[in-house]
Amino acid sequence: MNSICILVQNVYDVDVRVRRKAEALASAGYSVDVLALAGPDRKKTYTLNNVVVHTVSLAKKRGSIFRYVFEYIAFFLWAFVRVLLLSRRRRYSVVDVNTLPDFLIFAAVPARWMGAKLVLDMHEITPEFYMSKYNVGANSWLIRFLTYIEKISFDFADSVVAISEPIRDLLVGRGLDPSKAIVVMNSADEARFVSQAPGPPGDKDSNGFRMIYHGTLTRIYGLELAIEAFGIAHKEMPGAEFWILGSGSEKNALANQAERLGLSSKVKLLGQVAPAEIPSWLGKSHVGVLPIHRDEFLEFAFPNKLPEFIIMGKPVLMSRLMTIRHYFSEEAICYFEPDNPEDLAKQMLRLYNDRHLCARLAVRAREEYVPIRWEVMRQRYLDLIASITGFNCSAAEPLRPVESTTVRL
Repeated sequence: MNSICILVQNVYDVDVRVRRKAEALASAGYSVDVLALAGPDRKKTYTLNNVVVHTVSLAKKRGSIFRYVFEYIAFFLWAFVRVLLLSRRRRYSVVDVNTLPDFLIFAAVPARWMGAKLVLDMHEITPEFYMSKYNVGANSWLIRFLTYIEKISFDFADSVVAISEPIRDLLVGRGLDPSKAIVVMNSADEARFVSQAPGPPGDKDSNGFRMIYHGTLTRIYGLELAIEAFGIAHKEMPGAEFWILGSGSEKNALANQAERLGLSSKVKLLGQVAPAEIPSWLGKSHVGVLPIHRDEFLEFAFPNKLPEFIIMGKPVLMSRLMTIRHYFSEEAICYFEPDNPEDLAKQMLRLYNDRHLCARLAVRAREEYVPIRWEVMRQRYLDLIASITGFNCSAAEPLRPVESTTVRL
């Protein structure tokens, strides 16, 4: 049996992209080991859906760049040793390394010595990530250094996976060999949305207008702009509500903002929701909201939440960002100018007043999503691994046709 090792400096159970890849490999007949951070239960080794997970207890306490460096180096050294020890027994065909950091690819050196091929899955574009996080310029020593590390990392890999075509093109412009680059996008697994859990208790009203965001509550997602926009528009939107699901550093600030604007009864911060419950909440909503800020990094964003809204047949209010515009037209997404609450308020009113427009947007988005849905991305990833290993992936599940979506508004 072909053995695959996956490295990721994150908790495996909550890293949706890595879990999807690992479980796709396992279902295709590969033996899969994952090296990751320990979760809250601190299990050292466990098996989840036929994937064996090995962990190290290394808490994420990031803030300063020095803490990032410490965590990156600590995980790198642990992963290097674990790959060395496991490779002696497993003889991996492929090691799939998931950034950040980019240089984690070099922790797979022992496996390469023993014949493994290396795949570098670039979850983030590191220079732009740090430009955004620390507000530093492209010509600073830090960004030039990170760009150098990025290049030697993708040069060392046998194959490089980018999460979108704009990011692939950006990396090619920085020296990545196009012949070894493929795109596997952050599409949502539609199987999660086939059957819905019960909806929110006591909510039987189908005549309201509920906008929804679900995910981490951090500054980059622009939720303060959405609340400000709702404050502008809500008097012309009787019965409208804005639901915010999730937790994060901005939760208290968002609650205070809603109270200050007199919106506490309409802007509902509902807290963290289990992933299995997300489809039922989306099913009770009318419009998805993704008010992401714009900067050098976020122009390349493609949030997991967008395909989830689309799969559930919900029209989406979305910042007009480069990567999203690359995949979805003006007829599929209700765009507004990033960092512009007045324009967002205008688009909220537009959707509130035109339910037929909502339906048209949802249907068109679904059509434009078909070429990049997870079933397509899954097969593309399995084809890449099969081309490296020569392993017959006939055990992999075939692509399923996308069924038509009934839009309920």
